[in-house]
Amino acid sequence: MTPRELIDFATTVGKLKTTYRHCYTEHDRRESVADHTWRITLMAMLCKDEFPEIDIFKVMEMCLIHDFGEAVTGDIPAFNKTSVHEDIEEKAIEKLLKMLPPEKEKELSALFKEMEALETPEAKLWKALDNMEAVMAHNESDLSTWLPIEYEMNLTYGEQNVAWSEWTKELKAEINKDTRKKLNSKQ
Repeated sequence: MTPRELIDFATTVGKLKTTYRHCYTEHDRRESVADHTWRITLMAMLCKDEFPEIDIFKVMEMCLIHDFGEAVTGDIPAFNKTSVHEDIEEKAIEKLLKMLPPEKEKELSALFKEMEALETPEAKLWKALDNMEAVMAHNESDLSTWLPIEYEMNLTYGEQNVAWSEWTKELKAEINKDTRKKLNSKQ
């Protein structure tokens, strides 16, 4: 990869730093996609010892690239996202990857295909962390920023994606405790 290719690609996906998500931070600032990406990557790194059979570097790569398409499409909350949105995002990713040298495009395309299939332990861990970080972020935000649909959704979101591992199920259970505490503070 030439320095110019690196600069051009990093500048394009760098828009994720100012692409805002539906959620707010605990300091009442809209969360960026880059905020989310950073934390799930950190979470992957920190749970390395819990999954010694998994290629954590690959999981971290998945965490870093999973929302590339949102640099073009913006973020659409899970409760609003349709198959049409997913198709548009997939095309945006394909277009972005064309900016890369052929070898890197092929490598990242294969990684996206693995993530979409959700068959490998690496893809399953990435997806579980992606879902759980979103709920964690909501739990940290002021309850006034939540939509009514999110009260129940925070307790169920990602259940199917944590079911493959005892550790990720335990993570979800702990996060649910935080959600219930947050919801009880409303009363």
